[in-house]
Amino acid sequence: MATVNFSKATRIYPGTTKPAVDALDLEVRDGEFLVLVGPSGCGKSTSLRMLAGLEDVDSGTISIDGRDITHLPPKARDIAMVFQNYALYPHMTVYKNMAFALELRKTPKAEIDRRVREAARLLHLEEYLGRKPKALSGGQRQRVAMGRAIVREPQVFLMDEPLSNLDAKLRVQTRSQIATLQAKLGTTTVYVTHDQVEAMTMGHRVCVLLDGVLQQVDSPRALYDRPANVFVAGFIGSPAMNIYTVPLTEHGGAFAQMILPLTREQVATAHANGGNGRVTVGFRPEDCDLVGPHEGGLPVVVELVEDLGADVNVYGHAALDDGSERFVARTDRRGMPSLGDMVYLKPRADHHHAFHAVTGYRI
Repeated sequence: MATVNFSKATRIYPGTTKPAVDALDLEVRDGEFLVLVGPSGCGKSTSLRMLAGLEDVDSGTISIDGRDITHLPPKARDIAMVFQNYALYPHMTVYKNMAFALELRKTPKAEIDRRVREAARLLHLEEYLGRKPKALSGGQRQRVAMGRAIVREPQVFLMDEPLSNLDAKLRVQTRSQIATLQAKLGTTTVYVTHDQVEAMTMGHRVCVLLDGVLQQVDSPRALYDRPANVFVAGFIGSPAMNIYTVPLTEHGGAFAQMILPLTREQVATAHANGGNGRVTVGFRPEDCDLVGPHEGGLPVVVELVEDLGADVNVYGHAALDDGSERFVARTDRRGMPSLGDMVYLKPRADHHHAFHAVTGYRI
């Protein structure tokens, strides 16, 4: 069990001036499953590798349970890492792969055997202990890589996109196995993924990064319901939130023929700091309805219909003051539109989000 603290931790790669990770302040709580997520190049894997000791920390510190490990070699940090490509030894059996790190430590054979067999039982690998990696499926290999980490009984597990090489069905299955296993072991875990659905379903908390800068760290529900800024609002959720910058009135955002209401405080905040009479508003696809042509909805020409079985995502374009904008709405299958149809989209009252037009911060 352990807490992890990044304090102004920064990594600047040689030959560049912009930090890959920029003054990261982050606490990972004891026993927590924390997920780092963001687009490619956001610094999530670099942050993980800094914690592992695989990347230098140019400034700031990283500690585990109050012990400064910023400049310690990886083997002195009491962490175990699960990589994207499994990194198994092809000439060793599953048992040997899992036992190898313990053998290097001169752990007694009886203790090695106990730990390997216990990990194999947790991961349902007992029948594969005598096989070599080439005789295993991708999902089985990933479980072996996890078993190799578990037997070390580290203070912290680090996982760098461990499911990205698996097919969609196996990814969902393994996702639940990892979450269940972590809850059972109670080991502090830092998990990196580019898949925001994976992040939202696995993490106790989710840390969103962009260009090396922490944008928000919060529970999955809080990220979805109260995104801190425009980037988080657009990144979290699938399909993405509808987000537009519109004229600001004394009552709210003038969206097409509608006013999306804002409080007096929100209007005042939107005007401050160079807001220039504009406000950025957003609403989730499930928070808008397809209405009749005379019910005040925005006319949208349908360009794509995603039939998901239980419900439908409807994509299209509509004319706003500043030109054509893309919209998406989630609806049920009753009255499902077809390609090229005209539909009328209306955001639900009090289900929209508001952000400063210049800073992008939630207001």
